[in-house]
Amino acid sequence: MSTVQTSAPRGWLVVATVLGAAHAGISLLWLLGSTWLLDTVGEPFVSWGTDRGAGVLAALAAVVVSKLVVVALVAVAVLHGRFRRPATLATGALLVYGALMTVGNAAVALDLISPSDSADLRAIRWHAALWDPWFALWGAAGLLALRATRRSRTTT
Repeated sequence: MSTVQTSAPRGWLVVATVLGAAHAGISLLWLLGSTWLLDTVGEPFVSWGTDRGAGVLAALAAVVVSKLVVVALVAVAVLHGRFRRPATLATGALLVYGALMTVGNAAVALDLISPSDSADLRAIRWHAALWDPWFALWGAAGLLALRATRRSRTTT
């Protein structure tokens, strides 16, 4: 087995873990009351983040936990070969969601598609440039880690 095959899964796993943990970390900041970058996600999320009601806090906690579950699933799948199917489904969903949303929001930001009158163009630009590609990159890194793990195990 070559060095490239054994290090590739872990390299992509590190990338996926950093992207996912950082994404969860920002959501955790919002859960804890920070408003940093909150105005870049658009309504109704800005209202959610500033409303400290129990339902909003529960939803934000669920978002944080969900993101961390995906991070853990990918790590367990890559390092131990367990939960490969759910990890693949989760990272595939991140990639597809992020890619579709990036394309859609970029089309609006570039005036290729006319937004509704109530559209938050600032938030759309932030989604096209940061939030949605971040999901896509996180998903792609997770899928690459899973694929490289499968390939390295079949060649041993």
